[in-house]
Amino acid sequence: MVIQRVSSKWAKTKVLLKNEHISPYIPATCKYSSEVLTTMLDEFSMVFLKPDCGTYGRGVMCIEQLTLNNLDSDDQPLETYTIYQLRYNTETKIFNSLEALFIGIHPYTRHHNYLIQQGISLLQYNSCPFDLRVLTQKSPNRQWVSTGIIGRVAAPHKVVTNHHSGGKVQTFETLMSPYMTPMEVFELQQSLKSLGVSVANQLQKKYPHIKELGLDIAMDNNKTPWILEVNTLPALYPFKKYIPNKDVYRRIYRYAVSYGRYSSKKISR
Repeated sequence: MVIQRVSSKWAKTKVLLKNEHISPYIPATCKYSSEVLTTMLDEFSMVFLKPDCGTYGRGVMCIEQLTLNNLDSDDQPLETYTIYQLRYNTETKIFNSLEALFIGIHPYTRHHNYLIQQGISLLQYNSCPFDLRVLTQKSPNRQWVSTGIIGRVAAPHKVVTNHHSGGKVQTFETLMSPYMTPMEVFELQQSLKSLGVSVANQLQKKYPHIKELGLDIAMDNNKTPWILEVNTLPALYPFKKYIPNKDVYRRIYRYAVSYGRYSSKKISR
């Protein structure tokens, strides 16, 4: 059984933007160019650069436009000036002009197509930002079902949250409970699961043989969800290892067997 994979973030984003119910959840996203970067920094102050076809968070950069003040002897502002902060892995570099920033970015972008995405300030857990992964799968009766949600907490000083970059998995309830009442946590969970199904149905119009999706969801300081990207080859193992309710993974596994990702002979414990 064929399981369709779509590597281009830009291709998936364009399909999702055609849906008026999904598009409000998508941060402003464009193909990278120095002109677009200048415009987006003026509008949002913080942006992320991502390889169009990258995986595991490789190549992701965060850029911030910061306005600072020179102070006199009485700590009164004399003049303001702008700097540009580039974060990549655990490195931070400062540039005093856009021209210097473009030169600094070039070694990373010259061999790959990059996207620029509006920066979202993530909620934090133990002073580290986190995002959420919503898993949505085709059920044995060929309906889309969101089967699980987990959270990923970034390693200290890292730009991305995924496991390959040192991120740690946490349960959805653990991450959201400090910010919401139990009822609000439950309602958000149902809303995100519904969003996963909507995204799957929209992408299926263009890519009819997709069978599973992982939505990377950012929660901002207003507790508003944003779709950072959609993965058509989501990792299933974290749902087995980190969710206490083992029935959740049993269903995930059963669905994966039904559409051919796993062999039915494999035993899941």
